Amino acid sequence: MDTSRLSAPAAQRPTHPWVTAGGGTVRFGVAQLTPLVDWSAYLRVVEAAEALGFDSYWTYDHPTFGFDCWTTLAAVAAVTRTIRVGTLTTCIYYRNPAVFARMAADVDRISQGRLVLGLGIGDDPNEFAQLGLAVPPVPTRQQALEEGVQIVQGLWSAPTFSLQGAHFQVAGASAAPGPLQQPHVPLLIAGGGERVTLRQVAQYADVSNMVASPLAGSAFTPEDVRRKYAILHRECEAVGRPYESILRTYLDLPVILGETREAVDAKVATMPPPLRALFQTSLLAVTVDEAIAHYQGLVAAGVQYFMATLWGHDLETLRLLAERVIPAVNGAGATAAPSYEGASAPAVPSAPSATTAGASAQRASANRRWWPWGR
Repeated sequence: MDTSRLSAPAAQRPTHPWVTAGGGTVRFGVAQLTPLVDWSAYLRVVEAAEALGFDSYWTYDHPTFGFDCWTTLAAVAAVTRTIRVGTLTTCIYYRNPAVFARMAADVDRISQGRLVLGLGIGDDPNEFAQLGLAVPPVPTRQQALEEGVQIVQGLWSAPTFSLQGAHFQVAGASAAPGPLQQPHVPLLIAGGGERVTLRQVAQYADVSNMVASPLAGSAFTPEDVRRKYAILHRECEAVGRPYESILRTYLDLPVILGETREAVDAKVATMPPPLRALFQTSLLAVTVDEAIAHYQGLVAAGVQYFMATLWGHDLETLRLLAERVIPAVNGAGATAAPSYEGASAPAVPSAPSATTAGASAQRASANRRWWPWGR
């Protein structure tokens, strides 16, 4: 069946208060790239992020990488009070949409209405194989994503819901009691695909998220970001939806900060080389001043919100972001971003060809002997 227009008209989707809550302030969220070996160390980062004023905390849906995103997120939701919690992102294929609709509703209630539901189509063929799942072509996965969105929204808006889709089926299913927050749980759709994904964001989502990676949007430079946002703006107009009803976010994966280049390099050296290859275009390993310039350049391109993924339990990077980088980005830099006319923005990686970067990332993903908690 054709699922491209299953949801209610996008123009009828109310703007979520969280989307506009920043009031022009550039907000930051945080995540950790680490297996769940030491819950105490993991939790210290979460508690520090909340105490330092970060807006959100995110988990990844890679169960073969050392933790499950939903059990971890439920625990985080239970021990925090103000910080939003979200998934970057739940793979539509790893659970039936009715199952993660139930899980997401529970986490929203545990958190007293602080959940952001991030959905994606999956980016790791090796993990699909480990879970016994086929990897459909990208267009097929994009169609499945739309069915999943329809099932989640249907379950959260009616006592029972049925859908006999081409990819997912539910019959008289219920997710009552649904989420707590109103008017709805914000939906994040990750990626920057200019033919399909940005149309899906305009039609269904409250949050757009891009990364400097061929696996997650190919937003390598501020120029890429500007172009993709111009397309998103046109897609919003096409469905009769305000462009500002979608929060424009950007993920750096991972972020490693230090006072000096030598300190940064020492931290980077603790990452296994194949992991550095996997994140070669999305890694932000810089000094404080370089980080400020990086974020200012992307703010000038239209980004409103950043997610910073820490390598391990890096409290120093967390504090440098909170105490020095974020204030600078929201100070003079928020209105006077530097010009990069004729030159690259200091900390935005130069973009390799899609073929080169994609092949390198796929090789690193497929050969995870370097990841000691799951292969």
